Amino acid sequence: MFTAVTSHAAEPPAGEPPAAEKSATEEPAAQTTNDPSISPEHLALRLDPLTKAELEVEAEAWQEILKAKASEVAAAEIAVRSDPSPEEKDALLKSISALQKEKDALIDRFEIVADAYEVKGGDPDPFKKYAAAVGGIKTDVTDVSSTWFYVTDWLQSKDGGIKVAIDILVFLGVMLGFWILARLISRLVKNFLSRTARMSRLLVNFINKIVGRVILLIGLIVALGVAGVNVGAALAMIGGGAFILAFALQDTLGNFANGLMLLVYRPFDVGDAVEIGGVTGSVHEVSLVNTTILTFDNKKVIVPNKNVWGQVITNITGMPTRRVDMTFGIGYDDDTDLALAILHKVVKEHELILQDPAPSIRIDALADSSVNFICRPWSKTSDYWTVYAEITDRVKKEFDAAGISIPYPQTDVHLHTVDKVIPSST
Repeated sequence: MFTAVTSHAAEPPAGEPPAAEKSATEEPAAQTTNDPSISPEHLALRLDPLTKAELEVEAEAWQEILKAKASEVAAAEIAVRSDPSPEEKDALLKSISALQKEKDALIDRFEIVADAYEVKGGDPDPFKKYAAAVGGIKTDVTDVSSTWFYVTDWLQSKDGGIKVAIDILVFLGVMLGFWILARLISRLVKNFLSRTARMSRLLVNFINKIVGRVILLIGLIVALGVAGVNVGAALAMIGGGAFILAFALQDTLGNFANGLMLLVYRPFDVGDAVEIGGVTGSVHEVSLVNTTILTFDNKKVIVPNKNVWGQVITNITGMPTRRVDMTFGIGYDDDTDLALAILHKVVKEHELILQDPAPSIRIDALADSSVNFICRPWSKTSDYWTVYAEITDRVKKEFDAAGISIPYPQTDVHLHTVDKVIPSST
């Protein structure tokens, strides 16, 4: 039971005018303190129509009630520390526990009044600081029995340990449900988007991740709200700090913007071989802020998106077909017509070489040590390295069989004997 502190209007003495006729300057009486155990919901509804001035009166009245209850708790705590008998100490500790719960309930209602006062333009800081000052238990940690009593009492309390445990379980349960929902919806979205031929794998993966993370974020907000956390205040704090974060995370936001450009214009896709800023490899993943490239010797390189979009991008496998450029050299004393015939034969017989566009095979240069031929057939991009390796191997064997040499750089040094004439002396 709460001890109500109320102001009751007494009958005016003889000759004194009725209350309605008193001066307008008299302070109004509190309207919500008649029942200190009023539910927080009903209290908030009763406070809603009150003005700023009236709410200040309400806050001061609730502060007086809280002060009286805090005084009772303080008196009981003093009595506990005055070396009472074990029986008296046990009774006092139980009394403090009950008084503490009443005080905590009053603090909750006092803070509701202070919040309403703040909404109407008042300054709630003095009230909130007072509530924070009188809150909690002022226990002597050196008194083991008292400390143990407070801890076990809090753990067993419906408003203490039990409530916290339930809130944690509810939070985890809601988060687990939203995690399962996020996985399910992400999978459905990915399957749906994958059927769209014009949408790249990068964009599909990006949308899939965004959908999952948005659902988890919504789940976090819902879970915090269900667990009793003031989500509105947290969101307001995040919104207030967003401007500062924008300056602190300029590079990250720039990478995010460039990442969106990569997803929209699609200069490459997952699995494409690319060369970006001196890094050559296969595209593994594009996140909100960076691109992951696996080099051909299996090194993982993470490149910020601003460095990707701001550099020249060479998509090595971006086209379905590709020209295979090869150069072969023979000696000056070898038969060039026979070498051309062998090259045409090797290219024509290879099953992976495309006939359209037609291969280009001809003499390209008379180099220092060799006559060079260019051999440029076309193949599917996926067959490029197979064609390159097999054609090179086959040409070497065919040249060897035909007696055509493949010279290496060399320098011929010719020595001449010169007779030296020695002039006779006179």
